[in-house]
Amino acid sequence: MPAGGIQVLPVLGMGEIEPGTDLAAVLGAALEEQGTPLQDGDILVVTQKIVSKAEGRMVQLDEIEPSALATEWAARWTKDPRVVELVLRESRRIVRMERGVIISETRHGLICANAGVDCSNVGGDRATLLPPDPDASAERLRAALGQASGARIGVIISDTFGRAWREGQTNVAIGVAGVEALRHFEGQVDPTGYELRVTMLATADELASAAELVMGKVDGVPVALVRGLGRALGPGSARELVRPAATDLFR
Repeated sequence: MPAGGIQVLPVLGMGEIEPGTDLAAVLGAALEEQGTPLQDGDILVVTQKIVSKAEGRMVQLDEIEPSALATEWAARWTKDPRVVELVLRESRRIVRMERGVIISETRHGLICANAGVDCSNVGGDRATLLPPDPDASAERLRAALGQASGARIGVIISDTFGRAWREGQTNVAIGVAGVEALRHFEGQVDPTGYELRVTMLATADELASAAELVMGKVDGVPVALVRGLGRALGPGSARELVRPAATDLFR
């Protein structure tokens, strides 16, 4: 690998994750089996879906009683009223509810479609919900994997978000442990002598997005290993990536 370059590698052989699965043990075994045991400076990007599954954040849809609002909305837009009801329950605030799309703010402060409620790659007439504290979930994984391997690593939990004014979806970081969420450049001087005033790079989001390139949506690859970016290790949390309401021009 050239100096300064990074590798983004899929982690294969994870198998199906069920509630109660020791995710760190399964992930560590998969890394060993494919010949990429953890090294100092490695960063793992783990999809929210398998974290939610392992933590039991799954709901049987036949146990959900839709409200009148969920029933009316679902009928109007040909949606499943049980899923709509889950979205409403998981939302702290509805940002936009129009043309069959619900954009909401989750309890974590994330702005996304359907409050993170997802029925893909679940099966059994079930839906997954976001972990209650993705940063804590990332830290548990980081601590367990770091202890087992002896390596200093970082963990990012990712989810797929749409973007205002842009087509397509991309992965973003919703949980971070041992990785800088933001890299600050304020006060530094660019090559022309211009002093940077407000520049921050969303390192954790960029890593999550890069990892998606080797995961895919139908390939059964829920984890990626980023190698060669040890400089990004350090304190960080996904909460840093949520813009405060006081500085958000769109609230």
